[in-house]
Amino acid sequence: MVIFGGMILSICMFLGLFVGDLLGKAIGVKGNVGGIGFAMLLLVVVVEYLLKNEKISQKAQDGIYYWRYMYIPLVVAMACRQNVVAALKGGPVAIISGILVVIVLFLLVPLVTKLIPKSKMESVDKEEAM
Repeated sequence: MVIFGGMILSICMFLGLFVGDLLGKAIGVKGNVGGIGFAMLLLVVVVEYLLKNEKISQKAQDGIYYWRYMYIPLVVAMACRQNVVAALKGGPVAIISGILVVIVLFLLVPLVTKLIPKSKMESVDKEEAM
C-alpha cells in the first residue's frame, strides 16, 4: 500500500525537530524541547494552506489523514512517557507544574471550541461520521 503525503509529514517533522533542538540549545537543555509539537503545528499550518489554495491531491490528503490517525498519537504517547520519567526524576516541582498545565488546558477547551463557528463544527462532525 502506497502512503501519500509522507513527504509533507517528514519535512514538517525534520523542521520541527530542528527547531526543538535549537530551542533546547538556546535555553541550555541537552535535548529537544517541543520538537514534535512544532512539527505537528507546522503540519497543520502547511496542510491548511495547501487545502485553501487547492494545491494538494486527494490521495495526499488521505495519506496525511492516515498519519494523523495512526502515527502522530503514537509519537505523542512516546514523548509523554519520556516527559513523565524525566518529571519523576526532577522532583515534585516538575510533577506539580505538569499537573497544573494539564488542568489549565482542560479548562481552555470549552473556550477554544466557542471560537470555532457552528457551521465549521457541524461539517467536521459529518466528515468524522463517514
